[in-house]
Amino acid sequence: MESSDGDVLVVEDDRDLNELIGAYVSITGLGCRSALTGADALREIDRKAPAAVVLDLMLPDMSGFDICQRIKCTPGSKETKVIILTAMDNEASRARGRECGADEYLTKPFDPDHLMKTVTRHSCRQSGDGR
Repeated sequence: MESSDGDVLVVEDDRDLNELIGAYVSITGLGCRSALTGADALREIDRKAPAAVVLDLMLPDMSGFDICQRIKCTPGSKETKVIILTAMDNEASRARGRECGADEYLTKPFDPDHLMKTVTRHSCRQSGDGR
């Protein structure tokens, strides 16, 4: 598996929101890929591990928690930063996000500036680790 410096994978099943987040990521100068399903996300990660993943929890085919855990338990992607972005705004979901290894837990509706600062911070830290 090839790793990617400064590349962000947006995993969001709402096509319009996926494109919007991708546009924000592109404005920051980072590379961006997208996935609309969990299966597509895992294929993208297996092909080339991104520096960061913006991950929705409610996907049509699998839970974002399961995807996060897989990312964090796979040698080729365990250093990938996971930023959960979800409508699930409750303590039980936040605790589960921490348990599966998420680096950040943000909720919808979201502040685009805050999301991009978070993505940039994690992508830059990731790209500087010499992988």
